Amino acid sequence: MPDIARIQKELKTVGVDGWLLYDFRNRDPIAHGVLGLDFGGFTTRRWFYWIPTKGEPVKLVSAVESTKLDPLPGEKRVYLSWRELHDDIKSMLGSSKKVAMQFSPQGNVPYVSIVDGGTIDLIRSFGYDVVSSAGLVQTFQAVLDEAAYRSHLEAAERVQRIKDEAVAHIGNEMRSGRTITQYDVQQFIFKRFGE
Repeated sequence: MPDIARIQKELKTVGVDGWLLYDFRNRDPIAHGVLGLDFGGFTTRRWFYWIPTKGEPVKLVSAVESTKLDPLPGEKRVYLSWRELHDDIKSMLGSSKKVAMQFSPQGNVPYVSIVDGGTIDLIRSFGYDVVSSAGLVQTFQAVLDEAAYRSHLEAAERVQRIKDEAVAHIGNEMRSGRTITQYDVQQFIFKRFGE
């Protein structure tokens, strides 16, 4: 379950009117992760989840898959036709101006550049300024938990140890009068990583 109050506090900090999370056919693992949804549950229709800076979130789902966002807090709206979808998006976003989405200008942050260009064009055609959610994603999705942090520390210790072993190996080979190439060192390191 997303921490809506925490997200809204961050939205205010970054100066956007809200975060429009969107998915179609499981293209956006970030949206699923932020919202705590099962990424394995395949969907065939578009859904939107609007978290405004102030107020209650709004769920917009297809009548065909109307229960997709039921576990999430907020008002639920259901669309059937594309015209209803467009009207509901405009109504949902209301007087907002800046809308964060999983988008990266010029694809500079490909990890976040997930929402398709047509959907970005659609939101912009309604008069909204679509901005990147990269900073929000970094705050709410790209954060290591304690186990991942410990794993990184352990990996760093192993890499450091292997680097030290490689330097010692180079020294031993040179003191023994043997020729050692960059390739030999690379193979030594590669073998140690495998071990």
